Amino acid sequence: MRNKRFMPELPEVETTVRDLRKIILGRKIEDVWSDFKKMIKRPKTLGQFKKEIIGRKIQKIWRRGKNIIFELSQGKALLLHQKLTGHLLYGTWDIKHGTWKPKEKGPLEEKINTYIHLLFVLDNGKMLALSDLRKFAKVELWDKKELGEELKDLGLEPLEKSFIFQKFKGCLKEKRGKVKQVLMDQTVIAGIGNIYSDEILFEAKIHPFKEIEKLSDKEFKRIYQATRKILSKAVEAKGESISDYRTLSGEKGGFDPLRKVYRREGEKCSRCDTNIKRIKLAGRSAYFCPKCQQL
Repeated sequence: MRNKRFMPELPEVETTVRDLRKIILGRKIEDVWSDFKKMIKRPKTLGQFKKEIIGRKIQKIWRRGKNIIFELSQGKALLLHQKLTGHLLYGTWDIKHGTWKPKEKGPLEEKINTYIHLLFVLDNGKMLALSDLRKFAKVELWDKKELGEELKDLGLEPLEKSFIFQKFKGCLKEKRGKVKQVLMDQTVIAGIGNIYSDEILFEAKIHPFKEIEKLSDKEFKRIYQATRKILSKAVEAKGESISDYRTLSGEKGGFDPLRKVYRREGEKCSRCDTNIKRIKLAGRSAYFCPKCQQL
């Protein structure tokens, strides 16, 4: 398998948010450490960031698309986007020679969990760490009242009750292009990327290159139902760890055995035994079954 990385998508981010709610709500941020100041995009200096965030309590944690938002006391909100290789971890670490080492034995010791470049010390003695091999993650501190403007262009949230078929179909029909590209358009549906667009289209039996304007009402319905099914199943399994993503405890998510087509080029289709194929779409790979998903 190619050593290629993917960005955490909705199921991975949602899993992180749900776990965070269980363990750090109400905790106070007592200190911040970072060895890569460019990760903090707002405010512009680590010193100012620390000044504005230390002492604040975490009052609410939620997700918008692939963004994690921590609502803090006194009107502030911390926005974190994990980007390509970032993931959050919860535990305790010792610092030696500028590198953090976990105190506990176990999953946190895995190599992928040791690229820690940002760490929040909490009032219970535990720490929330951001491990990010490529250092692409984005961290911003906002006034709550201004945060809406930053997130306003994101599309429908497919886990919410408001995600109904008519809204889904209406948003897709406004776009032109191939269905896989439209599913990954964050202004249409927030949170879907390469992995889950392939899995959704396989479930719906739709070719990734099919043009939106050529989809029938039945095909729109199948894609809608597959979107809800696949994303819910992936969240229940705690996400996909084929690349860098890990849960807060440093463990792998459980979606991998459920993955039907993504990165399964040359393997047999689970429905018809045809070999899975990979094609290029706007510089990205799309995996599909040429028999089950005919164009």
